[in-house]
Amino acid sequence: MGRLFGTDGVRGVANADLTAELALGLSVAAAHVLAEAGTFAGHRPTAVVGRDPRASGEFLEAAVVAGLASAGVDVLRVGVLPTPAVAYLTGALGADLGVMLSASHNAMPDNGIKFFARGGHKLADELEDRIEAVYEEHRTGEPWQRPTGAGVGRVRTYDEGAEQYVEHLLGVLPNRLDGLKIVLDEAHGAAAQVSPLAFTRAGAEVVTIGAEPDGLNINDGCGSTHLDHLKAAVLAHGADLGIAHDGDADRCLAVDHTGEEVDGDQILAVLALAMRERSALRAGTVVATVMSNLGFKLAMEREGIQLVQTAVGDRYVLEEMKERGYALGGEQSGHVIVLDHATTGDGTLTGLLLAARVAQTSRPLRELASVMERLPQVLINVPDVDRSRVGTSADLLAAVTEAERELGSTGRVLLRPSGTEPLVRVMVEAADIDQARSVAGRLADVVKSALG
Repeated sequence: MGRLFGTDGVRGVANADLTAELALGLSVAAAHVLAEAGTFAGHRPTAVVGRDPRASGEFLEAAVVAGLASAGVDVLRVGVLPTPAVAYLTGALGADLGVMLSASHNAMPDNGIKFFARGGHKLADELEDRIEAVYEEHRTGEPWQRPTGAGVGRVRTYDEGAEQYVEHLLGVLPNRLDGLKIVLDEAHGAAAQVSPLAFTRAGAEVVTIGAEPDGLNINDGCGSTHLDHLKAAVLAHGADLGIAHDGDADRCLAVDHTGEEVDGDQILAVLALAMRERSALRAGTVVATVMSNLGFKLAMEREGIQLVQTAVGDRYVLEEMKERGYALGGEQSGHVIVLDHATTGDGTLTGLLLAARVAQTSRPLRELASVMERLPQVLINVPDVDRSRVGTSADLLAAVTEAERELGSTGRVLLRPSGTEPLVRVMVEAADIDQARSVAGRLADVVKSALG
């Protein structure tokens, strides 16, 4: 698997890359590293452990729980809950560590392990590096120091977690959803119970699809990566809007009453205006990545809202928000972070806030989302090239300069080397889709010839 920790924990094919032995070993290593860092000083440590419904999550959860308890950590098993719920409960219950077993929007055979620090925040990179190093050290023979007798961790099921999380979500809402009919696509995932419950208690009439997880069907043709069923269901039921989550419900995309997709950029735009209206948008600023549609940037400029852009990845959005104290940020993919109420992207919270804006304004989502016009965007992946030379090739720089001159103020070019593969992503936005395709195609050809 190379380096174990990626940008979103450890992921791989369950029982092939991500084995029970690896899950157990990483959990023991995490306990030892946090103990060394002083996290457990002066008290008996506690961890919250949750998972999505994947079949592999059952044995991986058992391995994680065994590892933590064997290292002297008491464990609260919260069962199947969204990633943001596990993060929230880690903070709300005063736990020293949170562990979520999920591969998010990935297909069912994959799974992953994500650790949360005290408060429900992502572990610092240096702690992840230390956990990996300690795991490797002991995997190759160095024996663990293990507690015995009363020193071993105790394990209990914490069934109150779902109710506690739903109550938290309802407490965040600025207004109720009475009068709205909403279709929820739960991706047969971790929010299949809590999301419909939250929307119903908030006053909405709820229709659910993709809400029957069986351990094998998570993300299978449904959820935020497959919106066709949601679009059809919104039209069939005459709903006001539809909300789609992914497998661990840390993201949210939407569909308006006409069946048109409302992406993460548009959701951010709607929420930014709503939060500014109630003085909750600190510094009048929203944070997004460089992949956000140019239409979003233009809309924020027009509305007098400052946009701060980061590298691609919700972790970079979150880092910028925490460092500068901003309240709202997210990605086009639907990862939306409302930092006053969540430490990570929360798809259920995002959907509730979006629906609350519709209810509060009595305006359809289609009208609210029209605050920004999505400019046509073309993305071409160019494989088998030297990605390290993207910023230094004279031929490529000249081609980009010419493309930017041609597009003017209503277009944009972004060349981004992949972080994991020998390829370069060519993204072009323009007012006209044919122009975007033409410019992207020409730039892709230059990338091949200049970097191949």
